[in-house]
Amino acid sequence: MPERPSSAFHTTQWTQVVAAQGETPAAREALRDLCETYYTPVEFFIRRYRYQPNANQTDDAHDLTHDFFAKLLEGGRLDQADRRRGRFRTYLLGAVKHFLSDQRDQHTSLKRGGGRLIESLDDPSYSRSSTDNAPHSREIVDPQAFPPDSYFDHQWALTVVEQAMATLRAEATAAGDAAKFAILQSWLVTPANPGTIVTAAQSLKMTEGAFKVAVHRLRKRFKQLVIDQIAHTVDDPHEVLQELNYLIAALAH
Repeated sequence: MPERPSSAFHTTQWTQVVAAQGETPAAREALRDLCETYYTPVEFFIRRYRYQPNANQTDDAHDLTHDFFAKLLEGGRLDQADRRRGRFRTYLLGAVKHFLSDQRDQHTSLKRGGGRLIESLDDPSYSRSSTDNAPHSREIVDPQAFPPDSYFDHQWALTVVEQAMATLRAEATAAGDAAKFAILQSWLVTPANPGTIVTAAQSLKMTEGAFKVAVHRLRKRFKQLVIDQIAHTVDDPHEVLQELNYLIAALAH
């Protein structure tokens, strides 16, 4: 396990944002970087919340996600950021729920009229056949709850892993080892199989021992990249290991 960062935390992205409430140029740039990291998890969360059959929900979710981050980047949106809850993930999930609640409230009157019939997913009288040849369009909504937090966290974990993989791939390409990486990456998160290791080592003209060392080094670098990603989004160095364990658990859901 790599040592926990210490002094580096004085200049992490989320620390900059919270400490300056997003007003300094450095804090604004850090916030933009964080938003880019979390764009996909937020979009997936919004898409699931606004599940609408027979509608272009992808475009709708994309537009809402864009609106959410545009408002977040306007400035003055971080007044409620609490250093005692230092994870950016925690702050952002609360912010997107607040945003969606506002959107729902703004459109309540429209949803109650306009020729649309609203039906709850939990309504036992609802069935797909009831929409056939219906005179009004129907929108399926669940006005009671957001998607579970675990859904957002799973998307967050996938994004962190994908970013770490992208960095590994870029580093390998820059070093002229793209073909080697394409083979080694299969052993990043899966147990080694002695038979396939021999075949893979031979394909790279490496001994079995050298191949295992290369896999070990790649895993070590991958883990460090994941930790670095997490370190940008917390406010306390002691939270890194906790977030790493949470990420592993979130991937299992």
